[in-house]
Amino acid sequence: MVTENDILNALKAVKYPGYSRDIVSFGLVKQVAVSNGAIHVSMQLTGNNADAAQQIKTEATKILQALPDIRMVHVDVRPAPGGTTGPGAPAGNVAAGPNKVPGIKRIVAIASGKGGVGKSTCSANLACALAKLGLDVGLLDCDIYGPSIPLMMGVQERPIVSPDEKLVPLYNHGVKLMSMGFLLDPDQPVIWRGPMIQKTIQQFFSQVDWGNLDYLLVDLPPGTGDAQLSLCQTAPLDGGVIVTTPQEASLGVVRKGIAMFQKVNVPLLGIVENMSYYVTPNGERVEIFGHGGGRGEAARLDIPFLGEVPIFMEIREGGDRGVPVAVSHSDKPAGQVFIDVARRLHEQLG
Repeated sequence: MVTENDILNALKAVKYPGYSRDIVSFGLVKQVAVSNGAIHVSMQLTGNNADAAQQIKTEATKILQALPDIRMVHVDVRPAPGGTTGPGAPAGNVAAGPNKVPGIKRIVAIASGKGGVGKSTCSANLACALAKLGLDVGLLDCDIYGPSIPLMMGVQERPIVSPDEKLVPLYNHGVKLMSMGFLLDPDQPVIWRGPMIQKTIQQFFSQVDWGNLDYLLVDLPPGTGDAQLSLCQTAPLDGGVIVTTPQEASLGVVRKGIAMFQKVNVPLLGIVENMSYYVTPNGERVEIFGHGGGRGEAARLDIPFLGEVPIFMEIREGGDRGVPVAVSHSDKPAGQVFIDVARRLHEQLG
């Protein structure tokens, strides 16, 4: 017998037109009922795009009619109340799906839950690695209180303002860049409450001239607070990548970050295990923080494991001098590991 969960799982195959996310994860399915072989589904869109509504209705009906022992399917797709235009919902309504950012094909958040695991290092190197693969890439530093992307990417200039009054991203190593660190003096602290964080992140999308990008990577701060929620409310994330170290102290906090993405319907694209091991000059492998925790967690959650990043001196040196190893050592093991992770990520999404 077909259940409501069976119907929801089937509807996950229906993508919102123009998005890579499905109508269920966007929260568009409001009511599901099944009785005596008849299915009724009610959806509430966040825009008045008649073509999108018809496409969703047609695809949903076809998929549900293929379920076993179903005699009748009725799909009701209602437009947005109040005349909202465009496919996205107003910022602040996570369940309805945020506004698509013009020109940006995919937005991927890099998160950790816990500080000190090398999330920003992975963000910078993954951005450079995707650029090495021939893609147009942007990197947005959403760590408002402690931005580190300016140092790691070797950029300290102030962005200029375009004729249409938007900030023009800075550029280095083939990547477009934006960070609060570009807008403040190096030693100036940011002492803001939540609403200011939310407004700033919204402006990083609406008031920055990103142009056309294949990927915009978003480097999130540790935790599950204002910055993370504001991002999920502002932009339609295609997924999140979790960075962890192998030991349980990191994995325990990382699970909270994973749960946050699940609660706001952001797909988990995979886990990267950083600082996996160290190889001594004589070739001995030393697992300083343990080993295999990231791979094991990925298996437990049934999500992709994107790769292990060993401890290389070149990674730390590259971050300190503003030249990530994905650029300076792209043909060496220290840089190739990020190229491999970027390739897996791109293959998964594209």
